[in-house]
Amino acid sequence: MQYDKILENAFYLLALLNPASKVMFLATYEPALTGKQNFELSWKSSLAALLILIFLTVAGQFILHDIFRVELYSLQITGGLIVFLIGLTAVREGRFINQRERELRKNFTEISLVPLAAPLIAGPGVIAATIANSMAYGILSTTLSLVLAIGINFFFMLFAKWFNGILQKTHLLGPLIRMTGLVISDVAVQMVINGLKAAMR
Repeated sequence: MQYDKILENAFYLLALLNPASKVMFLATYEPALTGKQNFELSWKSSLAALLILIFLTVAGQFILHDIFRVELYSLQITGGLIVFLIGLTAVREGRFINQRERELRKNFTEISLVPLAAPLIAGPGVIAATIANSMAYGILSTTLSLVLAIGINFFFMLFAKWFNGILQKTHLLGPLIRMTGLVISDVAVQMVINGLKAAMR
């Protein structure tokens, strides 16, 4: 097993997971979350997203190709375009989350699934990368990369208020969001390019 490749893919997936958007979502949720509520949202959404992505790691190619007749490159192009729009919004406006997604909800199980687990964690870009990685590196390697990436993302979610407080005090929140948005946009463009190359072949 190539542990260096597992680590490399984990950080690639982490870039697509975009922990900064989860920190911002949890830290600015209104009314403010208690520590218990933050923990509940974090673990439920992380577990749900991990199960979704592991399922797609195992069965994603079959579902796409055999059931829906969709090639992987189509998902890469579409996912790349959607992720690019998210990154572009971050670069231009300094935010990832649309205000409408922050409406008050009392059912934290519901919000942990939508929008946190999907599409904020298990979004189109992560799904496309997960299926592509499972085809290139195998199910076990991709699953380990997912566990590592979502584990790191979960850590950031747990300490969302702390991270947000430090970033606001140092006035780094806006620049960090824009820098992260730029990286996400770059990754998205590369996904589109890879999808177009595969389509041409």
